[in-house]
Amino acid sequence: MTAPQARRAGTGARLVLLAVTQFLVATDFDIVFVALPSIGHDLGFDAEGLQWVVSAYTVALGGLLLLGGRATDRLGARRVFVSGLVLFGLASLAGGLATTPGRLLTARAVQGIGAALLTPATLRLLAVGFAEGPERNRAFAVWGVAGSTGAAVGAAGGGLLTSAFGWEAVLLVGVPVALVAAALAPVLLPADGPRVRGPFDLLGAALATVGSTLLVLGIVDRSAVVGLGVVLLGAFLLVERRAPEPLLPRVSRALLAPTLAALLFMGAVGTAYYLITTQLQDVLGFTVLQAGAAYLPLSALSMAGAGWVFPRLAARIGAGRTLVVGMAGLGVSLAVLALGLGGYATMLPGFVWALFAGIAFPAVFRTAAAAVPGSRQGVAGALVATAQYVGGAVGLAVLLASTDTAFAAGLGAAALALLAALVAAVLGAGRSR
Repeated sequence: MTAPQARRAGTGARLVLLAVTQFLVATDFDIVFVALPSIGHDLGFDAEGLQWVVSAYTVALGGLLLLGGRATDRLGARRVFVSGLVLFGLASLAGGLATTPGRLLTARAVQGIGAALLTPATLRLLAVGFAEGPERNRAFAVWGVAGSTGAAVGAAGGGLLTSAFGWEAVLLVGVPVALVAAALAPVLLPADGPRVRGPFDLLGAALATVGSTLLVLGIVDRSAVVGLGVVLLGAFLLVERRAPEPLLPRVSRALLAPTLAALLFMGAVGTAYYLITTQLQDVLGFTVLQAGAAYLPLSALSMAGAGWVFPRLAARIGAGRTLVVGMAGLGVSLAVLALGLGGYATMLPGFVWALFAGIAFPAVFRTAAAAVPGSRQGVAGALVATAQYVGGAVGLAVLLASTDTAFAAGLGAAALALLAALVAAVLGAGRSR
């Protein structure tokens, strides 16, 4: 094997490892949904407590992403990546073996902590481990496809595993994947440099972690702690302005563009999924199996957008302009979807929104990666991922609370996506290569 062939093989193996990890994190959010009734029956959850089987994971993940990003930049991406995989795998094992509600919820929270370490570490490894240009575009494209596929497979796979082996299987299935990936990481990933010395900004880390956790917790639980979370995040921003080594990167216009785009993007996409689900099952009377089959065109279009269109478009016009195109196309197609709500056949033309969402999703993170130096990739990726997560929860809640029809909510989602395109263009993403 020649040296270039060996390099391509090594690069391909690294990309497969990172894609599998993204698939694992994306799948774990959806995979428990179908298993919830069985979990509630076997472990004795009440109706209110059962939602925390999902929320314990998402609250820990959303609240600790920035801290995970800081750890990635300070301690090294490979070290944090391996630690996140081991933590995720062991927590999955504990969850599958849980015999009480408390043990299962603890395991799910620890899974979220593992995912909060894995996400920024993976983004940094993508940003610095692949050559600038087409190679890096392809890496982000494969990563985007893995996320889209994981989200699509999670719900269907959870149903199959639960019916065949019981609810425990939806947690145990991730154990061998996580632990094998952790064992392969030191072989396939480049070694980290020395740990970065200097202050860790512990006050900023505490305010960001507690503030974002309370914000996410309040959104999930619809409680007043949202206000406290906002106050603490405001205090965090004040502390960061004076910190000698701030946790938050200096947010330039180039980084602000993908951060705000991610916030608006997930509000629009989350609303679209909610509207389609309620239309299919509550209005049209689709069974769970029929609704899953109805989603297949969305999954195919999303994967095509991320895996085929994005890398080609980014190579031609740049990742920043691709982000603007993806968001604009998403907005227009969501308006078409809103006009077709009511019947499956009339909704189908609007399903093209999934193609544009597949283009926009990797473009957001690729544009963010181009906005900061390699030493800040972890926390920059974590910032955009936090905006994405919070945007999904807040956008859906605001649109549903402020509109009285599915049509109006659909138009609101379209407006969010078009606003994201405008923000990205005005703040300079359209000029980013």
